[in-house]
Amino acid sequence: MNFEAIKSIYFFEMARTRRTLLQSVVSPVISTSLYFIVFGAAVGSRIQEVEGVSYGAFITPGLIMLTLLGQCISNGSFGIYFPKFTGTIYEVLSAPVAMAEILLGYVGAAATKGLMIGVIILLTANIFVDVRIEHPFMMVLFFLLTAITFSLFGFMIGIWASNFEQLNLIPMLVVPPLTFLGGSFYSINMLPPFWQAVSHFNPVLYLVSGFRWSFYGIADVNPLVSLGMISIFLALCLGTLGWMFKTGYRLRN
Repeated sequence: MNFEAIKSIYFFEMARTRRTLLQSVVSPVISTSLYFIVFGAAVGSRIQEVEGVSYGAFITPGLIMLTLLGQCISNGSFGIYFPKFTGTIYEVLSAPVAMAEILLGYVGAAATKGLMIGVIILLTANIFVDVRIEHPFMMVLFFLLTAITFSLFGFMIGIWASNFEQLNLIPMLVVPPLTFLGGSFYSINMLPPFWQAVSHFNPVLYLVSGFRWSFYGIADVNPLVSLGMISIFLALCLGTLGWMFKTGYRLRN
């Protein structure tokens, strides 16, 4: 294992975050704080509790997951797309660096950035609502698996994208609707039976439900099922990336 290569890629990507603190850290934290203010004042005044938890506290895991998904996908995709755009990717591909080492560097940095922002938002949430964590080990496990999985997914998007429009297509047009409709701001038990059944086809539901269970012990889906779905998606991302590197898909030309 070439740890020097991993460290070089990792710290290069982390340095980009330090240069763009306002965009990378401050902006998502302010945006999430506005969700607490707006939803807490407008919706929270009408919905006092959901399954025994105050509405503000209920939406906290969903807001953290909303930001975590967006940041991990964005960082993971941009991290590999920009070297493709500038042509420096060929220096990495021609160096004695294995696929696993490239993934550890780029995806590790993207996941770290997402986790950092997620932790900051969790701490910020305590200013607005009373947050409790009933299953801290499972919370950390869901946190890590989600960050790694969607950083890998973002990395796939960065390889697939051939221009900036494609780079933003999935993060801007697909992920937000899935997140908003995945139970981030409500329990699917509040929906009619037909829409409850439809919601189970939304993969984000399993992430939000499992993450919320680790906080309050309530879930729309069995937490073990949620954990299994994340693991399956992680395996699919790794398998697809393995094929991309093996065939050189949109990397060697």
